[in-house]
Amino acid sequence: MKKLVIFDLDGTLLNTIGDLSEAANHVLEAHALPTHTHAEFETFVGRGMRNLIKSALPEDRRSDDFIDAALAEFLDYYLSHIDKYTVPYPGMPGLLSELQGRGYLLAVASNKVQAGAEALIAGFFPDINFVGVLGNRPGCPLKPDAAVVNLLMQKAGVDAASTTMVGDSATDVATARNAGVRSVAVSWGFRPREDLAGADVICDDAEALLAALKIKD
Repeated sequence: MKKLVIFDLDGTLLNTIGDLSEAANHVLEAHALPTHTHAEFETFVGRGMRNLIKSALPEDRRSDDFIDAALAEFLDYYLSHIDKYTVPYPGMPGLLSELQGRGYLLAVASNKVQAGAEALIAGFFPDINFVGVLGNRPGCPLKPDAAVVNLLMQKAGVDAASTTMVGDSATDVATARNAGVRSVAVSWGFRPREDLAGADVICDDAEALLAALKIKD
């Protein structure tokens, strides 16, 4: 029976906080607004880039028009500097290669804009044949809606019993729950461990994650 593993991107496969922070602070500085630390941005990410920008802006500058304008500036800068500081988390390239070699189907479900998700996956994991890399795009709601997981299961030709969702946040845990699939959380991402309490398994490194994913081999 085929098995599908769906990975979150930011905070799970890749540490992207440096480039996200730099792009957002670039916009804030351009408008003479207060900037934020990497640690602060870690609390802003995970719910889509519009929410990231909204959270980074002072409350008195959060009109829809200004958020939209700031988001456009952010995306223009970010997509042109997307991999300046971004790196894979330790062990993740090897983990993906091993799973692929064992016949697992692999996919990515992210709230990052589609173009950014595709660029990062192509740049950092060119040898992995993902069945789908799905990010934020028109017509598909953001996680924790189950739509992205359901679409990836459809593309892979598997059911919920054969699918595992791997992520670093309560949003990913909720996505898995909403889709009726197994949830494996990783503790090295952007959220504190207590946010992951609803996951079926919590893993602290790539070795533990590989063991958790192979448990049904």
